[in-house]
Amino acid sequence: MSYNTITVAHDQGLATLTLNAPDKLNAVSRKMIAELKDCWEKLAADGSVRAVLLTGAGRGFCAGADLSDPDRDNSATADSGAALDKYFNPVIRLMRSVPKPIVAAVNGPAAGVGMSFALAADIAIAGKSASFLQAFARIGLLPDGGSTWFLPRLVGEQRARALAMLAPKISAEQAREWGLIWDVVEDGELMKTATEVARGLADGPTLSLARIKEAMNRASGNPLGQQLDLERDFQRELGRSEDFKEGVMAFLAKRKPQFKGK
Repeated sequence: MSYNTITVAHDQGLATLTLNAPDKLNAVSRKMIAELKDCWEKLAADGSVRAVLLTGAGRGFCAGADLSDPDRDNSATADSGAALDKYFNPVIRLMRSVPKPIVAAVNGPAAGVGMSFALAADIAIAGKSASFLQAFARIGLLPDGGSTWFLPRLVGEQRARALAMLAPKISAEQAREWGLIWDVVEDGELMKTATEVARGLADGPTLSLARIKEAMNRASGNPLGQQLDLERDFQRELGRSEDFKEGVMAFLAKRKPQFKGK
């Protein structure tokens, strides 16, 4: 896969997707979001990819939408909703539905839709210098990229409303304290730590991880009884998988399992 605004590297089941516009703190242009959509579609369909690591080039994760993008319609009649439908919403949907775990390594600022990208990942790890900002209200918009859905579920109604309405910039450590992200590490250890986590997932029971992701995605809209039925159905499927058999044999033999994602 060859792109202009992002890069993709493959290493034994782990794909590393890097936002690559460091001169603009990886602000998302129309070109970048189109390339991200194409990339996520290809990663979802690629059976050799078992996990994805998402990060940003340079000193920032993603500064949000590129408001200076020449391809952006800044006219008085511009339809911002149409832009979400065409460009941004498909990417968030793909991130949540791709049957592979996504680890976000948040290096530096994650603002606007950049913060949404981090929240859409399955596991987010930040460097100590990272920051998080729902910047939308500062320019008269509301959080998008799914953030009005993610935030209340992660931090509760009061904090979600304050993050959206007051638009404060919060530190990586506060984001961890509030449950927005999984962990915070020293900046110099970020890529090493995030890669180790992503590598562990890529070497893990791929089908199991995919069903965990899908079950949790459905949980917010399911009553308990329906979720119990879903767990039953997925567990029945997983119980017949080669990975489950391998996991049990490895446990009994006190050795590391060799999962194949089958």
